[in-house]
Order: sequence, then structure tokens, then C-alpha cells
Amino acid sequence: MDSCSEGHLSNDDGTELVHSAYNACSTNLVIGHISSLFVNALVPLQQQTEEVPSYVLMGVPHENTQQKHTLLSPLGEACSSLDLAEVHEILLILGYKDDEEAATELSFQIWTSEMQERQRCKKHGDAAFRAKDFTAAIDSYTEVGTFQSGTFQSGTLFARRCICYLMSDMAQEALGDAMQSLVHRPALLTAFYLQVAAFKS
Repeated sequence: MDSCSEGHLSNDDGTELVHSAYNACSTNLVIGHISSLFVNALVPLQQQTEEVPSYVLMGVPHENTQQKHTLLSPLGEACSSLDLAEVHEILLILGYKDDEEAATELSFQIWTSEMQERQRCKKHGDAAFRAKDFTAAIDSYTEVGTFQSGTFQSGTLFARRCICYLMSDMAQEALGDAMQSLVHRPALLTAFYLQVAAFKS
């Protein structure tokens, strides 16, 4: 017996339910008759006339939407309400902390002129991002992506270009960058929040 049924069935109904289950498992019954016999036995036991959510039947406290909403982080709140200016400010404060946790030391063997150029483009992009010149930031971050050397891929860089796209009313491109951010950093919560903002734009 399901413990959730405690207090909802009389002893007689519970006995009938167990008896029906026993019969359904009995090898003496013809398989074709099991379903009809089982349903016929259960119909009288069904006392609810309306659908009841499972959390009500199980007596589990249910959080309403407003309560769940208050559990979001500041970035989650900003993305949920499409406050793009606030998202921009938060990403400025966060910097590249998420990437730094996953970054590995670049050896001298791979520190080429191409890698230096990539770093230069990233710095220009970050300067434009801080200045809210989102078109220039998109161009610089895109140029960073054209350089393939090195072992370090930046989920945060895609997140920054994503918000630049959102600020430029380019929701489809923003969604693509949010997804690319997750490719490079699967556990990056920022990317999940930005996907929500892109879908809502």
C-alpha cells in the first residue's frame, strides 16, 4: 500500500485494493481479463471527483511563484525582468572570475603572436564593454574568436558578447552566444540566465 493513501481509505477499501492487486498478479487469471477486473475493482474506490495536485495528496508544502522568484540571484532577477542595464553592471563586477577558475597556465610554447593579438582584441572589447559601446565590443569579441591558438576558451567572453547583442536588439545572436558560453563552461549559471533573457527578448 502507498503510504500516501493512509487516512484516505477505509479498512474495507484497503482490503479490496490489496485483494485486487493480488488477483492481478495471480497466474490463474487470463491475461486479457486482468485489466478489466482491476479497473472494475478500483472504480468504486475512486472518491475524488476533481484532479488534485500531487503535492496536496502528499501533504508537501508548495512554494508559490512569488516565493520561488525571490530565490533568484541578483543576476537571475535582472535577467528575469529584462533589466539589461543591471545585467551589464553585474557582468562588469563579475569580470572573468568564472573563467579564471577553469583557466590553465599557458605555456611559453603556445604564447605566440597570434595569442598576443587575441589578448589585445579582448582588452579592446572589454574597454568598449565598460564604455557601453556595444557595437565596438561585439566587433572586438568576434575578432577574439577568430584566433584559435591556446587552450583557454572563455565562457565569460561569450556571455559579455551575449549582453552586447541583447543591448543591440539582436536576440537570436544573443541566444547563440549564451549557448556557446555553456559549451565552454557547462556549469556557468550566467549563461543559463542569459538564455532566459534572450528567449524573453
